[in-house]
Amino acid sequence: MTTTPPFSPDIEAAIAQVRDDVARLHGELVRYGLVVWTGGNVSGRVPGADLFVIKPSGVSYDDLAPENMILCDLDGAVIPGTDGSDRSPSSDTAAHAYVYRHMPEVGGVVHTHSTYAVAWAARGEEIPCVITGMADEFGGPIPVGPFAVIGDDSIGRGIVDTLRGHRSRAVLMQNHGPFTIGVNAKDAVKAAVMCEDAARSVHIAREAGPLIPIPQEKIDALYARYQNVYGQSTDSRRDEEPAT
Repeated sequence: MTTTPPFSPDIEAAIAQVRDDVARLHGELVRYGLVVWTGGNVSGRVPGADLFVIKPSGVSYDDLAPENMILCDLDGAVIPGTDGSDRSPSSDTAAHAYVYRHMPEVGGVVHTHSTYAVAWAARGEEIPCVITGMADEFGGPIPVGPFAVIGDDSIGRGIVDTLRGHRSRAVLMQNHGPFTIGVNAKDAVKAAVMCEDAARSVHIAREAGPLIPIPQEKIDALYARYQNVYGQSTDSRRDEEPAT
């Protein structure tokens, strides 16, 4: 029988909400065709606590539920005695934990193997900002992070080093694939969806002919409008589709 550590009622409620959100949002990765088999993952920080929730390793997306999400501390250690603690967490848990430790403003992290974004990562090439939707959402190009392998926090270090101080909420880890961050798990999932959309659109455009750059001042203006004017709050703004 699962026993629960002595969290306060408020933290228990927050954990339950993040479990629900993270379990549900994995379905969005499937809906938008961003993952295959059991690859990819969503995590969400627990507000008010040094904890986050992430999916278990190797479990089918159809079988994911709030009770088998895994609660971890910010070192990536599973909290014993909690729902899901009998399973192994995602193999990317160390990367997510590193991001949460070093970017306190981040409330959600997503990793996918979406086809077009992975193709750019395989070339080690950033996605240039040549469409207004990218300017709105990412404020410039989607950068490439260093090559790193699963097993320690190397991927997390690469994510943080690349995105800290950068407008983009997406990074293409070289030879691997995209990681995205957000103010919460839903926001990070939206960034993953928009990253793949940009990767696909720009790839197709470049195959057809030369890309037309957007002047930096126009990128700045589009980004400022979308982030600060288009919508009434952070959550409502990022739930909308990009302005065109």
